[in-house]
Amino acid sequence: MDGRLQSLEVWGEYACFTNPITKAERFSYQCPTPSATRGIFDSIYVKPVEFRWQVRKIEILEPVQYIALRRNEVKEKISSNAAKGWMEGRGEPIPIMADADKSYWNNDQKGRTQRQTMALKNVRYRIHASVQPWRGFENQIQGLEGQFRRRAEHGKCVWQPFFGCREFPAYFRLIDASEPLSPAISLDIDMGWMLYDVFDLAQAGKNTDNPCISVFHAVVRKGVLAVPSYDSEDVKKGIKEVQNDISID
Repeated sequence: MDGRLQSLEVWGEYACFTNPITKAERFSYQCPTPSATRGIFDSIYVKPVEFRWQVRKIEILEPVQYIALRRNEVKEKISSNAAKGWMEGRGEPIPIMADADKSYWNNDQKGRTQRQTMALKNVRYRIHASVQPWRGFENQIQGLEGQFRRRAEHGKCVWQPFFGCREFPAYFRLIDASEPLSPAISLDIDMGWMLYDVFDLAQAGKNTDNPCISVFHAVVRKGVLAVPSYDSEDVKKGIKEVQNDISID
């Protein structure tokens, strides 16, 4: 049992929804992925034990425009276990050094690398999703929807929503069901395999769970990307590697 459709208008200066087929450099899809869209709804209101958001539809409201950006990115990652240990006082924090001389690295290596990003600019979308409760919480749909709408109406969010990368903030407003809506742009495009999500949406989980990559064949018709349900046969799960041709477990 799913809830009623909840709709947001979202916009921002930049966005990057990285296509995983491009390995070395970031190249954005022409519109948000379901994963990025779910993240925007999550940023406003989510209770992972009780429900998840099921993205239904994404409408493109502004023409697709690309912009080339060059960014510095660190080469290393800090594990979540190490960070938790430092927060609890177990061991001294070990920083990631973006730039350092040979006395630190003992060679000419640097901790950063420059990467090219083909991002989107001046984006605006209308995104739609519904509450999908977990087993045992089916009778709480109306209450969950009400809490989401109250928060969205007042512009409240748990964290700043963003378009693919955290440095690209997304701004939002709740769309009332009775208000007239402008049409999506006239755009028809077959984007091929698009990332659906990086977690297993078939069960309640945590953000520390192991990845479970899923993809679907994304086709924009008249500026609208229809998103199938996660349990649909159109969504391919257990992906090892996303290429022009996908590999499935």
